[in-house]
Amino acid sequence: MSKGKWGPKMLNSILPVLLAFGIGAIVILLIGEDPLEAYGIMLGKSLLTTKGFLNTLHYAAPLLLTGLAIAVTFKANIFNMGVEGQLLFGGFFAGIAGAYLPVGDPLLHKLLCFAVGMGCGVLFAMIPALLKAYCHVDEMVVTLTLNYAMIKVLEYLSTGPFREAGSGYVCTPTVLDSAMFYRLGSSRITAFFFVALGAFLLVWFVMRRTRLGYEITAIGKNPEFAEATGMRVHRKIIVLMALSGALAGLAGTGFMLSEKFKYTLSFSGNPGLGWDGMLIALLGRHSPAGILIAAVFYSALKTGADNINMYTHVPKEIVAVIQSLMILFLAVQFLDERYGLLARLKARKGAKADAITR
Repeated sequence: MSKGKWGPKMLNSILPVLLAFGIGAIVILLIGEDPLEAYGIMLGKSLLTTKGFLNTLHYAAPLLLTGLAIAVTFKANIFNMGVEGQLLFGGFFAGIAGAYLPVGDPLLHKLLCFAVGMGCGVLFAMIPALLKAYCHVDEMVVTLTLNYAMIKVLEYLSTGPFREAGSGYVCTPTVLDSAMFYRLGSSRITAFFFVALGAFLLVWFVMRRTRLGYEITAIGKNPEFAEATGMRVHRKIIVLMALSGALAGLAGTGFMLSEKFKYTLSFSGNPGLGWDGMLIALLGRHSPAGILIAAVFYSALKTGADNINMYTHVPKEIVAVIQSLMILFLAVQFLDERYGLLARLKARKGAKADAITR
């Protein structure tokens, strides 16, 4: 990519962050605290200390994968909004495989769990993929709807057939020791981070150095022209959705085996790792390298929330406010880029000005 194109893309990523932090600073000032001190503690403790940085990388791993899962489809103008459901489906059954299948070898057990989780992610992604490819059904509507259907299905399974006996709250049995990723040192980071990093390198290679990567870009820019040149777009839609579902299932599996170890009704958090991945994909401009940086930064905000509450009088909810503002500004950018809202508004103003002068 030329240097001339990097400038606007970087500005479009940095500007929502600066605006969100600026408004957050005003809120902090209004409660009588110093925003520079609060931000310094929040980011310093999560990025500039060894333990804090390793914890940040640990929480960035699933975010990196969900961001990539969304980016590979969004870049082709295919809007897979079902990453959250695919992550939950994959994480749930990876946890079941980890708890119910007594495989003695730890490596084989983990590989089996990853195969189950990624397979579930792909399977769930195939429903909107086939409807989009062969019936031209809007994938955004289908994937959004299926998210909530999957949440209800897993709620039934975790409260009924797979509920842990004797537990005081709704959860599945804890995965066996052979399936767990253990912490490396005193921080929370596990070997799953390196699995996520390997997936990142693979996606980067596919998108930057393979024919499929160029086809993704071509479909995103002009699907009709891509079809006319002999590219079988419907097959590529299925491939991209399968890749996206596999990445989402991988994220859910890794999060299960390295952090949660059992499925609960709040497994993915609020709003959810899949939804956070959408923010990260937009913040990273659908570029693998940009998504890596955005995932680490967003994870630093999450890990820094407890520090800001511990070392200052600023409530940790300020981080949620900043994150929400970033989502708002990035959503405005996304809608403008897709529908050209700003260009239309300028055209209408220009037409009115011409009518007045006449």
